[in-house]
Amino acid sequence: MPAIEDLILISVDDHICEPPDMFDQHVPVRYRDRAPRVVTQPNGTQQWWYGDIRGRNIGLNAVAGKPPEYYNILPSRFDEMRPGCYDVGERVRDMDAGGQLAGLNFPNWTGFSGQVLNQGPDIAVNEIMIKAYNDWHVDQWCGADPGRFIPCGLLPLSDVTKAAAEVRRLANKGCHAVTFSENPDALKMPTIHSGYWDDLFGACCDVGTVLCLHVGSSSRWVDLAVDAPASCGMNLAAVLSTFSLVDLLWADIWWRFPNLKFSLTEGDIGWIPYFVWRAEYVLQKQRGWTRAQFPPGQSPTTVFRDHILCCFIADPTWLGQKDTFNLANVSWESDYPHSDGAWPHGPEALAPILESLSQGEVDMVTHQNAIRHYQFDPFRYRPKDRCTVGALRSQAVDVDTVTHVGRPADERDLEASRAGRGAAPGSVDFDTFRSPLVTSEGGR
Repeated sequence: MPAIEDLILISVDDHICEPPDMFDQHVPVRYRDRAPRVVTQPNGTQQWWYGDIRGRNIGLNAVAGKPPEYYNILPSRFDEMRPGCYDVGERVRDMDAGGQLAGLNFPNWTGFSGQVLNQGPDIAVNEIMIKAYNDWHVDQWCGADPGRFIPCGLLPLSDVTKAAAEVRRLANKGCHAVTFSENPDALKMPTIHSGYWDDLFGACCDVGTVLCLHVGSSSRWVDLAVDAPASCGMNLAAVLSTFSLVDLLWADIWWRFPNLKFSLTEGDIGWIPYFVWRAEYVLQKQRGWTRAQFPPGQSPTTVFRDHILCCFIADPTWLGQKDTFNLANVSWESDYPHSDGAWPHGPEALAPILESLSQGEVDMVTHQNAIRHYQFDPFRYRPKDRCTVGALRSQAVDVDTVTHVGRPADERDLEASRAGRGAAPGSVDFDTFRSPLVTSEGGR
């Protein structure tokens, strides 16, 4: 493998803590009084609201650069996080410092599949706000430095025809990734097995758009014992992706949409070989009564290898069963600024995994797969020799990678975790948990 400084890194999973002014230029005047807004809560934290619907919390979603002792599950404020979480210019500087050329940025406060914007009481207004979000994201955030960001849009999920139209509109703007729910049924929408989403799937095939299934995009969490330690939930984060994978392996959509692609995001990949093997075993042993059928020459293994993209931060466990994977569909993720993220040490965390891969495989996993799947060409904007980890870091030597604001984690965060168990993310009334601003001088 090449030296760390010679790697070219594109992440297929990062996030934006959307700034308070994001809707100002994109919502028609007559609807601006109904646009989502940031509200300072009684406890001093800041929270997005869409009408009476609380947005998803910042908390662990904005801890880049903080020592682990300063990770908080409670909501925070914009001045308690790095500017790179919400300011696109500072994000680029942080990407430089982390040696990362580009990233696909998922939403935050809207829910990972845009649940909050889809749940407003007026469907027509919801659609306006979703388009406004997408226009801000593509034109303003990604457009600020188009060689550094892979755009990812939201969909109006209440109407499949309009969702398909938005896929086509976004594709015309150069956006070939959209968020979709890992489990639409959990959001009281038709399942992927129902046939309802066929117009959407067809549009994605027509324009080459990937449907991204991010962990947590169903607004549910794993079912834990009421007194389970907080670490249990974090340990089981990938379980929701397991359900998504198995749903896709047995779906009957591949007959109709042989070019459709889904991505499993932020769930790691070491667990995948077992469930692919298990699917083959179930097909062999149970098909007499399950009546499972696949297109000619297809099976659960080929469905996975042909249709499902996946990614990892620092998971080395998949290497022992590398042959299960189509490496043309495996990518690296940074997950900035989430608590699982590797920033600013992503290259160093990735390097040991790459040692067992060939040069061609390294190039696929680190950047070529992302470029191909999302129709993204960073080299159009920047010479290739200026895209490496070493070149990017050399222009960011002044970036302080330690975040000096926030407060130490304490019992309040554990209380909030217990209070939120079994509830949809972002639905707990965190105003009861006081969270004063404290300056952190800690480092990594």
